[in-house]
Amino acid sequence: MKKRVASALLCAVLVLSLLPAARAAQAPTEAEAAQVLSALDIMTGNENGDLMLGRAVTRAEFTKLVVAASPLRDNVGPETATDPYPDVPRTHWAAGYVAAAVSAGLVRGNLYGYFEPDRNITLAEGVTMVLRLLGYRDSDFTGAYPAGQMAKYRALGLDAGVPTTASNGELTRRDALYLFYNLLTAKTADSSAYLLDVLKPGEHLVTPSGTINTVALVNAAMEGPVVASGGWQSKLPFDLSTAKVYRGGSASTLSAVAANDVVYYSKSMRTLWVYSNKVTGSIEAITPASSPTSVTVAGKSYSIETPAAAYDLSDLGPFRVGDSVTLLLGRDNQVAAVLDPVRTSSTVYGMVTAVETASYEDASGNPYTASTLTVQATDGNTYSYRWDQKNLKAGALVQVTTNGGSVQVTRLSGSGISGKVSTDGTRLGSYALADDVEILDTYGDTQAVRVYPSRLKGVSLRESDVRFYQLDEHGAVRRLILNEVTGDMHRYGVLTHISETDMGMAVSGVYEYDIGGVQQAPITGATLYNVKTGPFQLKQDADGVKLSNLNEVTLTSVDGKTAYAGSRTYPLSDTVAVYELRGNTYYYSSLSLVSGGDYTLTGYYDKPADQGGCIRVIVAR
Repeated sequence: MKKRVASALLCAVLVLSLLPAARAAQAPTEAEAAQVLSALDIMTGNENGDLMLGRAVTRAEFTKLVVAASPLRDNVGPETATDPYPDVPRTHWAAGYVAAAVSAGLVRGNLYGYFEPDRNITLAEGVTMVLRLLGYRDSDFTGAYPAGQMAKYRALGLDAGVPTTASNGELTRRDALYLFYNLLTAKTADSSAYLLDVLKPGEHLVTPSGTINTVALVNAAMEGPVVASGGWQSKLPFDLSTAKVYRGGSASTLSAVAANDVVYYSKSMRTLWVYSNKVTGSIEAITPASSPTSVTVAGKSYSIETPAAAYDLSDLGPFRVGDSVTLLLGRDNQVAAVLDPVRTSSTVYGMVTAVETASYEDASGNPYTASTLTVQATDGNTYSYRWDQKNLKAGALVQVTTNGGSVQVTRLSGSGISGKVSTDGTRLGSYALADDVEILDTYGDTQAVRVYPSRLKGVSLRESDVRFYQLDEHGAVRRLILNEVTGDMHRYGVLTHISETDMGMAVSGVYEYDIGGVQQAPITGATLYNVKTGPFQLKQDADGVKLSNLNEVTLTSVDGKTAYAGSRTYPLSDTVAVYELRGNTYYYSSLSLVSGGDYTLTGYYDKPADQGGCIRVIVAR
């Protein structure tokens, strides 16, 4: 079953420009081009994933690539009933591809009636075949061959990144990698886009802005899920010993895949994506009962991904409202499988964000109320549990273990760890960070956000910054709960108008502000925050709100995720807000609109980068 997802990560997301042919396209990196072509199953590596880019390409091999990059791809195999050429009998490994390409007018043999399948192909020959894929006929070119074809090749930008320049030079697999990548972004003879309109029409692989989104390509190549149990590896259609493995969003190994993990895979990319999230609790609702699409467990609703999970939760399956279950969650926290909790146990770590009364239904559909504990966990998810004891309040750090339908909650305590996070995000002081480390940054009693090691690169953590840590069996940091280190749980924008009154016993303030281009409801009350109009930070928890202005620095340039102020550098927040200030009015904008012009840019940061701060707001004047 194909898995389609839009995520915040497939591990690394590459968005690649679909440029008009008349513009000089910047060549992608080899890794980018290889990822796209493998996701489309045009060019894949050997059993070890090696693309062998330095090796020459034969005419037979290039013909197979041409077929794989054409609309013929889904209807052609290696076999054929006849001999396409005397030197390509039907028993030849490429006979089917050669026959299909010849029939479609994409390739021809020589004047003597032979195909020469083992001869290394030249650049001119490869270019000619690719131009035929784009709808150009040989009669469209005048003059001596291959002058016209080579001129069109360069005019269409098909040469971007291709190392071989001589028309009679032999093509390597590196040349082919770039040539076929450029094919995808080229215009056809009738000015349509090859990938969007010819190769993959209707699959929405190109964004409205005209870019190729690698996430969409990977989704198209991704299959599954498969639950890691009972010989699961044999169910996958390729040898996993050399596969790339990502677990929980980080590079991992096959040996790290645990029982009941949820696995997605791509044969063409030789890659596994593995997820280990589980939820255990009582089923509170199944919607609809006859053909379920969602289930509510432990106070949270989950979409159902697989037919097997839908059957198990339907009126034909073994599970009913009121039963204790364990949900195995895949991408986007959708339900991949449902298990009896006796077979599994689940443990989460995090901060209690609420203790309140919630409504439930029993097995007969009758409503009742019970005390509910809500936990923001280090894995980034929020969980709710029925909890009748009164010994916990919001802000407490806890470990919650569910086993066989029972729930056990234990308070967490102790920190005692400090140090600087390495510039590559792999160590904290003398401790290694585990590949699947989970980090939660907290503020007050209700605010918490998951952060990743890359966010903490170069940050120095004091013992007071760490509320809890846990080491794995190798002595690496597995879980880390921080005390307002990054500030990423707060909101940032501009104060647009302030009215304060202080008449001794009568104090009042009105604070109007904009966040993300949206004017918010004003903050009012008998508190004066001693702030001025302009960029600010808004903190909010159960005790109320706090406002403060940000520190400012004049910027000389901005490049990617880094702002420069002369020789000093400042990291940019992933959600940096950009405003243009005209007179006394702030207009929400973007970096692309204010960079490289006559604007003076001022950056506003909450605290120094080595303390976890970054540029939150940029104002262009």
